[in-house]
Amino acid sequence: MIDLRRLTVLRAIAQYGTVTAAAEAVHLTPSAVSQQVRQLGRELGVPMLEPQGRRVRLTEAAHALLRHADAMEELWQRTEAELHATAVGEPSGVLRVAGFPSAASALLVPLAVQMQREWPGLTVRVREAEPLDCFDLLFSGDTDLAVVEAIADNPPFNDARFDQRPLLEDPFDLLTTAGHERAREPGPALEDLAAEPWILGMTGRGCSARELVLAACRTAGFAPSVAHEARDWSLVATLVAHGLGIALVPHLALLPPQLDLVRTPLTGRHVPSRRFLSVTRRGSDGHPAVAAALRLLGELAAKQGESAVQAGAGTGTAG
Repeated sequence: MIDLRRLTVLRAIAQYGTVTAAAEAVHLTPSAVSQQVRQLGRELGVPMLEPQGRRVRLTEAAHALLRHADAMEELWQRTEAELHATAVGEPSGVLRVAGFPSAASALLVPLAVQMQREWPGLTVRVREAEPLDCFDLLFSGDTDLAVVEAIADNPPFNDARFDQRPLLEDPFDLLTTAGHERAREPGPALEDLAAEPWILGMTGRGCSARELVLAACRTAGFAPSVAHEARDWSLVATLVAHGLGIALVPHLALLPPQLDLVRTPLTGRHVPSRRFLSVTRRGSDGHPAVAAALRLLGELAAKQGESAVQAGAGTGTAG
């Protein structure tokens, strides 16, 4: 009989590459991780680790077991979800959700409020985490549901460990001062902004904003003249507010309300947009709390999508 906790430790070594990194992910000491894997080998009658210089590596038997490990984990997740649905029925206990700031503010906080209001026996815990970290939290069992941005570094959609679902398209708006000639409706096409000084975001772990804007500008036929660069949306907004350039910011990005700014939806074919995904451990979507959260998350995302469409059909807005 396999102890699933030990199988999780083995999967972590395969995922993170070393015993030390796996130990950090599953909240154990390196010696405890090695002990768990050796015990797993004794249970199965085959060694899971073998020495490699001063370190250890997984054996061929361990790799053979890992080829089935994701399917075993999914089956257990489905079994656990069915047990909770049968025994409890409605959402209860603790639901842990994670997401990057825009997603947490626009979706996860309203999710927590509504779920706790509807099911008093449920506690929702919100955790800020960058997209790539969200996958680690799901893998280690430290969160149950995450909202991430679709980026190239994410695990692929066919990764057997995760269930990734399209959730929301978040288009970029033009950000200018209130007196800027482009701060009017209908909004400009991206190619109309080619001569402007630009403020660009900086490349960061789990962030695609800079790449999305540059790719859209290339397809529109120009390379933006970069006057300033900033990682934080608040700093981007401050630079724009002082007349130092224009910027494109996602519709859901939160900006300082005291700044005299106008957000104008772009028109034309070249409008960059970031994609939000909901992510759970594969097989866990039948758990009452996770299933309810996914349904409500879809409703909240639909409302945000309608808001973006209405903004695109309306006028530029300050803040």
